[in-house]
Amino acid sequence: MKFIKHNPKLNILLIYIVLGAIALLTLFPLLWLISTALKSPTENILQSPPQLLPSQPTLGNFVSVWQSLPFAQYLYNSTLVSVLTVGLNLLFCALAAYPLARLSFPGRDWIFVAIVSTIMIPFQIVMIPLYILTVQLGLVNTYWGMMFPSLASAFGIFLLRQAFIGVPKEIEEAARMDGSSELGLWWHIMLPAIRPALVTLAIFVFIGSWSDFLWPLIVIQDEKLYTLPLGVAKLAGTFSLDWRLVAAGSIISIAPVLILFLFLQRYIVPTETGSGVKG
Repeated sequence: MKFIKHNPKLNILLIYIVLGAIALLTLFPLLWLISTALKSPTENILQSPPQLLPSQPTLGNFVSVWQSLPFAQYLYNSTLVSVLTVGLNLLFCALAAYPLARLSFPGRDWIFVAIVSTIMIPFQIVMIPLYILTVQLGLVNTYWGMMFPSLASAFGIFLLRQAFIGVPKEIEEAARMDGSSELGLWWHIMLPAIRPALVTLAIFVFIGSWSDFLWPLIVIQDEKLYTLPLGVAKLAGTFSLDWRLVAAGSIISIAPVLILFLFLQRYIVPTETGSGVKG
């Protein structure tokens, strides 16, 4: 123990070994999914002991999935729904969170508590009322119908409210002295100041919308409007549950999410919102 205590380099090495083991354990399901998608039809994917590396790797499973089902249309549908959902969710949540954080009016705190309390309500409880409302609005079998439940969220309002509270009041006061309107202050000053929170919320909303299966399954009957999760589920029936093709379809489905996260993770950093305030 004394040797470890007085050897910082060894301590760092042990930390890296432990973190590497945890990362490998976390990534193992994804690695297994990729391995299954690359295995040829002649390989036994259920053999014991299991074999992680394909003996005859092939991209034929991806080609078969792409050609047999309209995955390009599914990809377009998922992208359109997810991007619009992210944009509208950020807009509505930011508009709701700003007055709850920076303006004073009667009942503000009670309204915030009521909004946050809805986080505890499971989606399955409100699913039927939402569906009835969707039918009454004529949004069944439409892109708007898939986006309807995610246009705003209590979590998003909570997250952005906390971010707005963290913006120094000096910045707000300086903008007001310059004659900025309330909407101009919100758009030009407050939103840029909470960019990390906006990016974080955008990632959460995109992942939730992209991977949503239950709600699109309920409101969509037209196969032309299927999203990728519905398309991957259809693979099981089309190919009598060939796990190689299901794995290939799953890789196609999750790849855009991984790319988006790798692209946006550098923006999830604290910003110096007070840098424009001089003492």
